[in-house]
Amino acid sequence: MKEKIIAFFTDIVKEMGKVTWPKKEELRGSTVIVLIACVLISIFVYISDTIVDGALRWLIELL
Repeated sequence: MKEKIIAFFTDIVKEMGKVTWPKKEELRGSTVIVLIACVLISIFVYISDTIVDGALRWLIELL
């Protein structure tokens, strides 16, 4: 059992050596894209929520 645990962690160290980490410029670019996407999705959800809220309030007033 001990050998399997040691082999597991040894494999983790080997695999982490194969990882290609992004450069600072790539990381900044990706971060900007994610932030822009979050803002756009938030605006879409807000507009959709406002429209549905208005429609439901109008429907309730009719009843």
